[in-house]
Amino acid sequence: MLETVVSSARERGEEAVVVTFWPHPRTVLQQDARDFRLLSSLEEKKALLLRSGIDRVEVIPFTRTFAALTAAEYLSMLRDRFGASVVVMGYDNRIGSDRKTAASLVPGVVTPEIVPAGAIAAGSTAVTPDNVPAGAISSTRIRKLLEEGKVEDACQMLGYRYGLYGVVVAGNRVGRTIGFPTANMQLYEPLKLVPENGVYAVEVEVLGRQYRGMCNIGLRPTVGGGGRTIETHILDFNEDIYGLPMGIRFVRRIRDEIRFPSLEALRLQLVQDADACR
Repeated sequence: MLETVVSSARERGEEAVVVTFWPHPRTVLQQDARDFRLLSSLEEKKALLLRSGIDRVEVIPFTRTFAALTAAEYLSMLRDRFGASVVVMGYDNRIGSDRKTAASLVPGVVTPEIVPAGAIAAGSTAVTPDNVPAGAISSTRIRKLLEEGKVEDACQMLGYRYGLYGVVVAGNRVGRTIGFPTANMQLYEPLKLVPENGVYAVEVEVLGRQYRGMCNIGLRPTVGGGGRTIETHILDFNEDIYGLPMGIRFVRRIRDEIRFPSLEALRLQLVQDADACR
């Protein structure tokens, strides 16, 4: 779809623009959205869109008043506010409070251009039928895979490695006493979906460089538990990064989080985990 937006804009000598909403519509319209989690923060979404060749990303505040716009009113707003001449829609996309599909829109306000299902499946360069688990790709399905810890399948569907971004905060420093210091991450976006508890091989971005690492997500049952944490041991790294920004991207799930009988048993397992991550 993004390729269609870009190519159509280039043919017409116009800008390729993506219009998105914030906050996520589900958090505004659905009362059961308390446990809803995001695949991308707003800043991550903007970066991904611009990386695809889009010229400009416009963010519209999503409110119940905005949600009440009909399809015709919405398209008129796109024309008047952003100068839209063509709107590119997926085959199953519905817009407006009257839930109009592209096929049911009357050309005139702007011209609808429909991207069929076959084109979406065939046009992707990052995801192909050979490397994606069977079934339709959807954000709902990707969320479920991440919630189950199946990060490799989720990343294949996304076309990139799923990541978490935040600032390094002080932890209980137990890992340092057994030779595995960890960076405890506080997420920038509290609604960001965190994968299932367990140990993962990750790529780490910190201090402008990339490292290999292993990340434990969970309750730390061996060292007294507490709230859920995201703790990453960066391999071949020994610098003070408290208070600094850090990002991790998931490569593979190594194992479940389990309770060990002693810190020494935990240390021995972490040696094996580090080897697996390497």
